[in-house]
Amino acid sequence: MNPQSPSRAKALRTLLTSDQTEFLLEAHNGISARIAEEAGFKGIWGSGLTLSAQFGVRDNNEMSWTQIVDQLESMSDATSIPILLDGDTGYGDFNNFRRLIRKLEQRQIGGVCIEDKLFPKTNSFIQGDRQPLADVDEFCGKIQAGKDTQSDPDFCIVARVEALIAGWGMDEALHRADAYYRAGADAILIHSRKNNADEIIEFAQRWNRRCPLIIVPTKYYSTPTEVFRRAGISVVIWANHQLRASIAAMQDTAQQIFQSQSLVDSEGRIATVNEVFRLQGADELLEAEKRYTTSVSRPSAVLLGATRGDGLEALTEDRPKMMIPVGGQPLLRRMANKLKARGVVDLHVVAGYRADAIDVSGVNLIINDQYDDTGEFASLLSALDQVGDDCLILYADLLVRGYILDDLLDTQADVVLVVDSAPSKRSSSAADLAYCSRPDDRGMYRQTVELNHISATSAWEGRAPDGRWIGAMRVSGDGAQALQTAAHAMAQDPNADQFGMPDLINHMIDRGVTVQVLYINGHWLDINNIDDLQLAAEFAAGRRSTGQPEA
Repeated sequence: MNPQSPSRAKALRTLLTSDQTEFLLEAHNGISARIAEEAGFKGIWGSGLTLSAQFGVRDNNEMSWTQIVDQLESMSDATSIPILLDGDTGYGDFNNFRRLIRKLEQRQIGGVCIEDKLFPKTNSFIQGDRQPLADVDEFCGKIQAGKDTQSDPDFCIVARVEALIAGWGMDEALHRADAYYRAGADAILIHSRKNNADEIIEFAQRWNRRCPLIIVPTKYYSTPTEVFRRAGISVVIWANHQLRASIAAMQDTAQQIFQSQSLVDSEGRIATVNEVFRLQGADELLEAEKRYTTSVSRPSAVLLGATRGDGLEALTEDRPKMMIPVGGQPLLRRMANKLKARGVVDLHVVAGYRADAIDVSGVNLIINDQYDDTGEFASLLSALDQVGDDCLILYADLLVRGYILDDLLDTQADVVLVVDSAPSKRSSSAADLAYCSRPDDRGMYRQTVELNHISATSAWEGRAPDGRWIGAMRVSGDGAQALQTAAHAMAQDPNADQFGMPDLINHMIDRGVTVQVLYINGHWLDINNIDDLQLAAEFAAGRRSTGQPEA
């Protein structure tokens, strides 16, 4: 809480002394407290009944006061409005009550209500007329001890009079209320178990507004609220209704799921998981991460996989190429697992053909509806908003050894492409041939090599290619911005729909962007035909090139 803002105790005192009738709603944990605040309530009643019930125990002081305080802390943390605790009898004598006051103030609780019964208490609606009441003088001493202990002068102590519940009559109720008020109580809560408000209204009339008066109309709920206003009631407490509503909903849902053995009939009738996340404040955490963890690099990844794949018709009738299983696991899942193992968890997959068949959790699907008539560049454009300050851009059907991703993430360059210099791979396909500032010198550690051009031509400007781009790149910092700028410029070209990723890379180079090369020598595969599948299975099992297991 801002040190300059009023305390929650002050906010509660303002409600008690308002010139109009105010209302508190019961809450029993952090999420119910937040719901009460979002509904518009200015304050919360920390009900002893519902705090106990949510733990499955009786309202007989079976929960310890420390458990109560711990739960109140979660409610206080989840809200900004004041909480009035239903503190039963104060959980013991005056000394226990003093300690309770200190602990409540530490947790920014606005006030506490104590009732003039004996510890351990029993709920007022369970044989209330047979419950003994505390000695008046002793209870007054407890109130005085609490007032002497509080450090915030606005902290509120409410005295709850149980004389009407116990059948001791109106005069005794008024006598006790007056004694408690003179002992320092900030408000009186008068309780009744009758189904009408007659004795509550009589008490209010005879009390004549000596101090704020609080009621709990659980039994006489049909009384119009205007009656309470005319009687001068300061605060009305709706004391247990969130818990009771949740019990009914949970019972109904549990029976529905048990009987149907399915979630189909329940989903749509209950809160969404996203609503739970919202109430938990998930969005605030994401914003805080952006604000406070800017020094921690968390790369994202965009995986391009919208096409069916040429030459694989027999395997892709009911799924896209990236969902072809290799070694029992779809290509996309293999890549997603490798990225997540390296801290790249923000994954965006551009899908198109049979996107409905993609069954890989933990990825954000982006649909390129025009996949059949467009190239890779159009797929990237559909995900351009997801290319952040540090982003890997990959073909979704790649098989790579883990160290290649490690090296790509470790390379300090604004734009870096992975180029395979192995002759066997160069000759396997005429696509994505890389022409670089120098050939791969495998005797040199961490060479500084720049990309000059990517082409499907095996003799660009009369030169032999230096390798093949494998379909993996990373942009970060200025490089990410350069890619965004180049992509927006290229999107204006009438032929943009037919462009591939090499066209974008060449356009960046033409604009003066330095593209660094990360040379590798084998240890990756793409699948372009049925024959490649056997190689892929061996690769996934770690029996290709190095014989090392896949990492």
